[in-house]
Amino acid sequence: MMRFSLRQAIFSKIRVLFFKLKSPGLVVGENVYIGRSCSITSIYSLCVGRDVYIGKNVTIEVEGSIGSGCLIANNVGIVGRRDHDINSSGLIFHAPTVREVRALSLHTKIESGVWIGFGAIILSGVTVGEGAVVAAGAVVSRDVPRGAIVAGNPAKVVGWRKVDNA
Repeated sequence: MMRFSLRQAIFSKIRVLFFKLKSPGLVVGENVYIGRSCSITSIYSLCVGRDVYIGKNVTIEVEGSIGSGCLIANNVGIVGRRDHDINSSGLIFHAPTVREVRALSLHTKIESGVWIGFGAIILSGVTVGEGAVVAAGAVVSRDVPRGAIVAGNPAKVVGWRKVDNA
């Protein structure tokens, strides 16, 4: 169980309420901490499990899910809504409609018990398996197996950790 000062807990709850109002597709479980200066945007569906820690300056702009018991360090980016279609003709800054964004977006899944290190980037469309560890500064562009420890750009498996079966 995570413990925070009363002030931290109150401001985190306010941030959770703010993000729920801003992103109607956001569902947040119990005991979720969201740090200062975060940006969470979900047009359709983002489900965050219980007992999740989201550090300061984290940007989450994907449709998908974050499992229970995840720890997301400061300055992490979970991004790639696919709202810029480089294959379209004309201006690359064309703002797609909500329907076009949904068609282009890929589901991102971070399973339970995942640790994501400082400054890591998780691109949309990947699954980070249960109990995996993403090292600081890693760029994850492909699926990460259950219990894997990944590092680098692009992220590669550098080790394994034991994941308890539930």
